[in-house]
Amino acid sequence: MTGFGKATAAFASKKINVEIKSLNSKALDLTTRIAPLYREKEMEIRQLIADVLKRGKVEFAIWIDTDAAGNSSTINADMVEYYYQQINEIAYHKDISLAMDWNTLLRLPDVMSRTETDELSEDEWAVALQAINEALGQLVDFRKQEGAALQQKFTEKIDNIQRLQKELEQYEKARTEKIRQRITEQLEQLLAVDYDKNRLEQELIYYIEKLDISEEKQRLTNHLQYFRETMLLDEPTGKKLGFIAQEMGREINTTGSKSNHAEMQNIVVKMKDELEQIKEQVLNAL
Repeated sequence: MTGFGKATAAFASKKINVEIKSLNSKALDLTTRIAPLYREKEMEIRQLIADVLKRGKVEFAIWIDTDAAGNSSTINADMVEYYYQQINEIAYHKDISLAMDWNTLLRLPDVMSRTETDELSEDEWAVALQAINEALGQLVDFRKQEGAALQQKFTEKIDNIQRLQKELEQYEKARTEKIRQRITEQLEQLLAVDYDKNRLEQELIYYIEKLDISEEKQRLTNHLQYFRETMLLDEPTGKKLGFIAQEMGREINTTGSKSNHAEMQNIVVKMKDELEQIKEQVLNAL
C-alpha cells in the first residue's frame, strides 16, 4: 500500500504542485492540504483518491506557486501618497522626526490591490485535475512494483510451507508404530497382568485416529492453493489473503498439537516461521 506520486502543471503565471503519498492502513485514512482556490473541489478530489487507492493512510497536498511577473498584487500609488501626506502633516505639527518605514506603509489598508479574481475557471481546474491524475498514476505504479515483489515473496513462502508439509509424511507411519510399540512394551513389563489383545488393538486404533493429521493436511493444502489463486485476482486482495493466512495457521497449529513426535514438531515450528513472515508482509498488500 506504500507509494509516492508528484506532479506539476503550468497555468498562466501559476505553477500547480501536487504530491500524494500512502502508507499501510486497514482502511482509507485520507488527510488533505488544498490551496484555497481549489477547496470547492475537495469532495471531488477525495472521491477520486478513494476510487483509485481504496486503502492506505494517504496524505494529499495541492498548492500554487505564482511567478513574480504574474504577481496578483500591485501597489496603489494614490493610497500610498494619501497616507504619506497624512503622516507628514502629523509629524510637522507634532514636531516628530519623520522616519518613513516602507514595510509599515505597504501594510496599511488598501495599499496593496488584488488584480485577479479568486474564482476557479474550468480551464484551470482541468489542468489541476490532470496533475492530480498524474500523481495518482505514479503512486499506483509504485504500488504495482511493491505488489510484484510481495507476490514473489508470498510464492516463496507458500512453496516452503508445502515442502515442509511433504516432509511430515516420512514420520507419520513411523510415529504410529512407535506409539503402538511403546504401549505394548509398557504392558508387557507389568508382571502377572493379562490383557485382552483385541481390546488393546481397538484402543490403539482409537488413540491413533485421534492423532491422525490427514484432514489438517488436506485443509492446509486447499488453503495454500486458495492463497495462490487469490494473489492472481485483478482486485484488492490484502484482507482476503490475511483471512486465508489465519486459516492456514489454524491447521498448522492443530498439526503441531497432534504430532506427538519430536521431528514433526520441529517441522511444524519451521512452517509457523514461514507463515509468520507471510502475515507480516500481507499487511502491505492492498
